[in-house]
Amino acid sequence: MISVRIAAKVFGATPVLGDVAFDVAPGEVVTVLGPSGIGKSTLLRIVAGIDRDFAGAVTRPERLTMVFQEPMLLPWRTAAENLTLVHPGLSRAGAMEALAQVGIADKADLFPRQLSLGQQRRVALARAFAGAPQALILDEPFASLDPATADEMLALTERLIAGARPATLFVTHAEAEARRLASRVLRLAGRPATIATNGGGA
Repeated sequence: MISVRIAAKVFGATPVLGDVAFDVAPGEVVTVLGPSGIGKSTLLRIVAGIDRDFAGAVTRPERLTMVFQEPMLLPWRTAAENLTLVHPGLSRAGAMEALAQVGIADKADLFPRQLSLGQQRRVALARAFAGAPQALILDEPFASLDPATADEMLALTERLIAGARPATLFVTHAEAEARRLASRVLRLAGRPATIATNGGGA
């Protein structure tokens, strides 16, 4: 369970987030929509525990993983090593299994520069799910992919979430992505941003 109770978030004298309160249950996918600059990424950083300078409280499970807009892979490490370094208890066999789940076990010994962007995104997904997350944060993980690749990644993410059932918070600009993945949609609006709509998914 992720529980978010934000009273305020400011940058200097500029208010960014106002009263933002919601919960995400295990197995639920809550999507956050809103225009660029509204505070979606700020909200995710607070939920992830990266930004602790806010008024309010957030509770989150111990095993939380995050998939960023960019794959964030170490360029001097292979695909498999990018998993085992993040998860010290993960064996080579475990890394291979995680990469097989995303369809790129044959790329395990390649470096990020030898992979396409879509393949790098698959490694990032494998890294997130290799830790058996209780909570998952997705920050526009399908951005800048062509439509066919983005659709493949959406289907893969759906499958992985269905298997692991983490409490998932997903930020996107794309309504179609939100409708496809979400159990529930939150829309941020205003300045400071608050939840304008708290409704069901598609």
